[in-house]
Amino acid sequence: MRIFFFLPVLVTVVLLSGCGGSETHPRAASVGPAVSVQSATVSSQEWPDAYETTGTVRAQTAAVISSKVMAYVRQVGVQVGDRVKEGQELVTLDAQDLDANVRRAEAAEAEVRNAIPEADNAMAGAKASLDLAQSTFTRMQELASKKSISNQEFDEASARLKGAQAGFDMARAKRSQLDSKLAQVEQEIRAAKIMHDYTRITAPFSGIVTAKSVEPGNLAAPGAPLLTIERDGAYRLEASVDESKLPFVKAGQPVEVVLEALDRRLPARVSEIVPAVDAASRAYTVKIDLPAMPNVRSGMFGRAWFPMGARKTVTIPSAAVVERGQLQSVYVIDNGIARNRLITTGKRRPGAVEVLSGLSEGEKVVSPVPPDLADGARVEVR
Repeated sequence: MRIFFFLPVLVTVVLLSGCGGSETHPRAASVGPAVSVQSATVSSQEWPDAYETTGTVRAQTAAVISSKVMAYVRQVGVQVGDRVKEGQELVTLDAQDLDANVRRAEAAEAEVRNAIPEADNAMAGAKASLDLAQSTFTRMQELASKKSISNQEFDEASARLKGAQAGFDMARAKRSQLDSKLAQVEQEIRAAKIMHDYTRITAPFSGIVTAKSVEPGNLAAPGAPLLTIERDGAYRLEASVDESKLPFVKAGQPVEVVLEALDRRLPARVSEIVPAVDAASRAYTVKIDLPAMPNVRSGMFGRAWFPMGARKTVTIPSAAVVERGQLQSVYVIDNGIARNRLITTGKRRPGAVEVLSGLSEGEKVVSPVPPDLADGARVEVR
C-alpha cells in the first residue's frame, strides 16, 4: 500500500524537475554565416559642458507707429510683410482742419504785414513832429534866456515838445508791437505746418512691416498703434536663464544658437543681461545678438548653449545607435555574437553620442550597424 502511494508522487517530482531544468539552459546563438561588421570601443572622453536654454527671436529695433494728431485715416500705403525705406509714407490722414489752421495763420501774418507800412508812416510823422518841436523849444529856450519871450510862451513850447515826444514813443511802440505780432504769427504758421505734416506718417527707418491695425476710414487717435516696423537684418534671441547659472553668463560671451525653423547652428554673442529676475520662474533674460542672415523672423523658437567648462563622459559613435521609436539600442559584441542592448543617450555632437546608462567603458559595439543584423547573430570584426 505504501509503495503504490509514493510512486505517483515520485513520478510527478521527476517530471517537474525535468521541466524546470529545460528553462535554465541559455538561448543558443543563431546558426549561420558570420556577418562582417566594424566595431568601435566604448570610451570615456572630455566633453565641453554647456547649459542649454530656450528663447524667442526678437528684433533689436522695433517701432510702433502711431499718430500725433486725431484725424480720420485717408490712405494706408503698406501691408503686413512689406519692406519699407526710411522716410517712405505709410499712412495719410485727413488734413482739412489742419489746412484751415495753416490758412488762418497765414491770413493773420498778411494782416500784420499790411499794417507795418501804416505804422512806419505814423512813426515817421511822429518823428518829424518831434524834430520840429525840439527845434522850436531850442529857439524858445534861447529867447527865454534873453528875456525876449514870456514864461507862457516858453511853457507852451516845452509842452509841445513833450507831446511830440510822447507821440513818437507811441508810434514806435505800435511798430514794435507789430514786429512782435509778426514773429508770433510766423511761429503759429510754423506750428500749423508741423501739425499738418503729422498727417503724413512716414517710416522712421528701413525695415519690414510686422503688424497693421489700421484701415482707411478709421479714426487715428494720438498714441493708438497703427503699424509695427522692425529693422531688417538686426535680430536677437531673448533666452531665459536660471538664476543659479548667473555666474556662468557674461556680457560679450560667445554662445552657440540653433534656430530650429531654419535648421541652422549660428555663432552668437551675449549683448545684454537683464538684471531683474522673474519671481515666478526664477529666471532672468539674456539677450543674444544674432548674425545677419536671411529668413530670420521675430517669434522664431531658438536654443542657446552657454559653455560651462568640461566634463568626462562615456561616448560611442552616432552610427552605432539604433533608434526604434523612442528607444535607443546598440549591438554589443560578446564573444563573436551581436547582443542587442537598450541604452540611454544624452547630448550629441557631430559623429558622437553621450551614453548615460547601458554601456561600460571598454566594451565593443557594432558601428555602423548593418541593416540585416539581428540579435544573437554571429559577427566577424573586420
